[in-house]
Amino acid sequence: MTKLQWKWIGILALVILSGLFLYPSLEWYQNPPQERQKLEQARLRPRWLLTLGLDLKGGTHLIMELDVAKLGPQEDIHDARDRAIEIIRNRVDQFGVAEPLIARQGDRWIMVQLPGISNAERAKELIGKTALLEFHIVDDSDAGQKVLQKIGELGSPFDSKGDLLPEVAKILPKEDIILPGRENSFYALKASAGLTGAYLKNARVEKGGDFNLPYVALQFNPEGGRLFDQLTAANVQKNLAIVLDGVVHSAPVIRQRISGGNAIIEGNFQMSDASALAIVLRAGALPAPVRIIEERTVGPSVGEDSIRAGTRACLLGLSLILIFMVFYYRLSGLVADTALLLNFLFLMACMAYFKATLTLPGIAGILLSLAMAVDANVLILERIREELKIGKPIAMAVTAGFEKAWSAILDSNVTTWIAALFLFQFGSGPVKGFAVTLTLGILISLFTAVFITRAIYESWLASFNPKEMSI
Repeated sequence: MTKLQWKWIGILALVILSGLFLYPSLEWYQNPPQERQKLEQARLRPRWLLTLGLDLKGGTHLIMELDVAKLGPQEDIHDARDRAIEIIRNRVDQFGVAEPLIARQGDRWIMVQLPGISNAERAKELIGKTALLEFHIVDDSDAGQKVLQKIGELGSPFDSKGDLLPEVAKILPKEDIILPGRENSFYALKASAGLTGAYLKNARVEKGGDFNLPYVALQFNPEGGRLFDQLTAANVQKNLAIVLDGVVHSAPVIRQRISGGNAIIEGNFQMSDASALAIVLRAGALPAPVRIIEERTVGPSVGEDSIRAGTRACLLGLSLILIFMVFYYRLSGLVADTALLLNFLFLMACMAYFKATLTLPGIAGILLSLAMAVDANVLILERIREELKIGKPIAMAVTAGFEKAWSAILDSNVTTWIAALFLFQFGSGPVKGFAVTLTLGILISLFTAVFITRAIYESWLASFNPKEMSI
């Protein structure tokens, strides 16, 4: 086989491969939204899928701030932020969100984008929980009972600022703390936690009891199982308070020593509440509380409008470019149009292969990369025109046109590529989406504008040995 034949085999293989990568996306988006949602929840998404971003699909956008004042004196803010990102990512993965975007912004801010999630309140509650699990022994002494009696008379042990009232503080034993329960109740507990969620291995939802209500079953690691065994053995017939984020969820009586490293959290849960609690316990505790400082919800209808508008813009812009190239450069313009369409095909296939997220800024990056591809073809065609004007044969003019245009094409693409790298490195969210599509588009446009168009011209020259050129 000749070198030219190998070129065409490679080009044909790339076209077929691109079709294979894009077919799952075409098939996926032909399904109704409800069907896609069911498949996503069942984790049946295709392996290669061109994912739509928040602005196209709809969903929830949150900016969260880590409360660094609650970090320990030895904790590094950057390490705490990175741990918080990892924990939030674990929670979101278990929540079943397809292709979430979770990234740092500055020293203490975390951006969370959840495409397809319209229930923003549940998402915020899930990913924002501190999830600090502790086990405290309830103080059942006379002093503890006296404190609870005083709280009953006052109605609450705390003032408007959340501090203990003087009447309660003066009779509270030094080794005790007061924590609220779930239903306007208060508990006097031993301040030292006998066990924390750091030793937790697993948490899952189960049903049982007299009314078959859901509860959260806990499983500790070996060290946690040993500590739990010691804690229950030393406090038989006492109440063990299960505290999550400073709130007592239940305080069952320790009937006997509990070995094996298993425990349960009961509390008349709804199934959704029990599932959310199990998720945050499995994912681990955030190193510090987070608060939401920015929230945006994009409805699915807004996303559909964006898709329609973006599609119309792409088709209109592409059509005008194709028509202009044929009108101005005749058959040579048709060759450039072929390379341009292949450029678009390869770019979308690469995005599907790398599971890139397509956003409105990303569409802008695609359009700019197509414009760069057109620019490269214009440089080549103008160089060929110049060579023909000075009387060179067509074969020599084509070769010289490609060689002389190469330096200008390389310079313009490399400078744009460097700018795209800086946008990707220092940008966030939509800016990164723009940079990704622009970078891929530049690399592909270099290939299509130089390699594919040259292969077309070489085939034309070898097959027809033309005496004139439509340019």
